[in-house]
Amino acid sequence: MPNIKQQKKRVRTAAEERLENLRYRSTIKTLAKRLATTAEAGDTSAVEEEHKALVKLIDRAVARGALHRNAGARKKSQAARLATGPRA
Repeated sequence: MPNIKQQKKRVRTAAEERLENLRYRSTIKTLAKRLATTAEAGDTSAVEEEHKALVKLIDRAVARGALHRNAGARKKSQAARLATGPRA
C-alpha cells in the first residue's frame, strides 16, 4: 500500500476506472447475447434496434479507452454478422 497521499488517490481512482471499464465490457457481452437471441427469433425491427444499441455502446467504450479499437471493430463485425443472419 502506498504511503504518499497522491499515490493513495491514484490507487483509488484506478480502482474506480477499472470498475467502469468492467461495466462497459459486461454490458457489451449482455447486449451481444440479447442481439443473438433476437436474431434467432427473427424480428427484424427489434434486431436493428439491438444492433444499433450495441454498436453505439461499443463505440463509446472504444472512445473512452475501455476497449481497444481493434477489439471494438471485431465486436462490431461479429454484431453485424449476427444482425444480417446466416447466409444461404
